[in-house]
Amino acid sequence: MIERIETGIAPSSAPINDAVRAGKHVWLVAIAEDPRTGEIVDGGIEAQTRRCIQNLEIGVKAAGGTLANLAMVQIFLVDSADAPGMNAVYREFFTAQPFPVRATVVVKELLANGLRIEMTATAVLD
Repeated sequence: MIERIETGIAPSSAPINDAVRAGKHVWLVAIAEDPRTGEIVDGGIEAQTRRCIQNLEIGVKAAGGTLANLAMVQIFLVDSADAPGMNAVYREFFTAQPFPVRATVVVKELLANGLRIEMTATAVLD
């Protein structure tokens, strides 16, 4: 059975959830949006990466876990030149082994105007 996790992040107008759980597994998605207003944050790739990871953290905490429970992270960037800035911020949050398995993909564009990054993740809870 799939259960919706209420994260408290501003709801999307699209038919999606920020987090769902099935047993010990939680699937999450995060964009660089202010969780209260739903507005895309300003400040370049570093600010957008930080907000994405903070939103993943909000989602996994709502499910009863922490970022340490993330087993896999997928990152979508609109510009490969943003990878160094994204990696610098990513290292602030993921500092100890085991790191999540990660894939980073460059895409043509993301749906929200001004959005430079989107992340999905899978967590395994204890």
